[in-house]
Amino acid sequence: MTVHFPFNNTYARLPDRFYARVAPTPVSGPKLIRLNRELAVQLGLDPDRLASPEGVEFLCGRRVPEEAEPIAMAYAGHQFGHFVPQLGDGRAILLGEVVDRDDVRRDIQLKGSGPTPFSRRGDGRAALGPVLREYLVSEAMAALGIPTTRALAAVLTGDVVAREMPLPGAVLTRVASSHVRVGTFQFFAARQDVEGLRLLADYVIGRHYPQAAGSDRPYRAFLDLVIAAQADLVARWLHVGFIHGVMNTDNMSVAGETIDYGPCAFMDAYDPATVFSSIDQQGRYAYGNQPRIALWNLTRLAEALLPLLSDDEEKAVAEANEALGAFPREFETAYHEGLRRKIGLATEREEDPALAGDLLKAMAENGADFTLTFRRLSDAAAGPEGDEAVRNLFINPLAYDAWAVRWRERLAQEPQDGASRRAAMRAVNPAFIPRNHRVEAVIQAGLEHNDFAPFEELLAVVSKPYDDQPSLARYAEPPEPHERVLRTFCGT
Repeated sequence: MTVHFPFNNTYARLPDRFYARVAPTPVSGPKLIRLNRELAVQLGLDPDRLASPEGVEFLCGRRVPEEAEPIAMAYAGHQFGHFVPQLGDGRAILLGEVVDRDDVRRDIQLKGSGPTPFSRRGDGRAALGPVLREYLVSEAMAALGIPTTRALAAVLTGDVVAREMPLPGAVLTRVASSHVRVGTFQFFAARQDVEGLRLLADYVIGRHYPQAAGSDRPYRAFLDLVIAAQADLVARWLHVGFIHGVMNTDNMSVAGETIDYGPCAFMDAYDPATVFSSIDQQGRYAYGNQPRIALWNLTRLAEALLPLLSDDEEKAVAEANEALGAFPREFETAYHEGLRRKIGLATEREEDPALAGDLLKAMAENGADFTLTFRRLSDAAAGPEGDEAVRNLFINPLAYDAWAVRWRERLAQEPQDGASRRAAMRAVNPAFIPRNHRVEAVIQAGLEHNDFAPFEELLAVVSKPYDDQPSLARYAEPPEPHERVLRTFCGT
């Protein structure tokens, strides 16, 4: 049974300094954990052939498809604010690109497929735990409607990787609209390679932002579009309580997708200062800091693009600052529009942001669970009989009661009836997220018992986040105090 990958590669046609040509390192005993059959079909691939022994060998890098042109992409980046002029794909290899059924070009990349020239003394491998985490969380984000990379497959390699302890190795087959990052532009800017910058910008414009090509200032238009995409993306993260955990510039896709799920997590009790990442000692990438960090990263992109914005440095800086000045407004607009929908408001009034903000403040002061508060609020929007389930989430239920009086006064000014409002709110307020204690339990089952049934069940739950799923209602519950997982790790 021959597996055909209809690769149509474009990034590998760019000059050699954009990447290193490198083949995956073969593994000893591949075993398929999970194939995303629906995504395979969307990519124009045959899922039955991919699940065959030959297909699994392609999905782990033991064999390379004839049509592939495997490369490790070059990039630089600011890591926790410190610039590193050369990073690159140290444990990932881009096999090639396919054009999917919607005529969208997608990268197919192996993550954990062995060392590359960018590995910096690393083994280029991935451990099972981070592969399961990225599969679960990226697919949950897709189901939540948030732009993201996707997981096509997870494969055990049969090899052990050395971390703090020996761990089973695995490979994630990742799909993205591209893997070009802010750090990719920084790579060429750091080398004062203006020709490389221009080639890269033209490539990204052609692939992601063709509308910029028709502008009289295409590189400024490109910067504007990336800024708008990131403002919208980070607002969406906040709407579901997502914390990326490591928002370095090399982890920010210029395509506006969530990328590189390392120590990521979803918040339980609402607190803007929430940090999960074990390496984020100062809270740089805390939940509430994400908009500020996005702007900081975009400022680094604007700096890299200065030679393309104008030959006059003063004019280029003015252009960049003007573009960056739009971010706060675009973020606030997207964020407040989303919050209005989360509290059931279909129309816009000046006092709405304060109303939503006061709910969040009461939630933070009373340890209210972020996801459950908004989900139960959806039922309360249909009538006061739903209030009890919400107020029970607050340490001091009177805090909710006081806010709910104002909320119902505002709802009375809306045109929707209660049932329509409830349905609209349930479509934006998920019942299920991949809660951290559940993800960790799934990982431990795989590590300790080679049992992937819990992974399959949690994946099924988070793939339908807006459905009630009564038989699986336990997955909606926050952790008990003894179940809380307060730290996550990169670990790949």
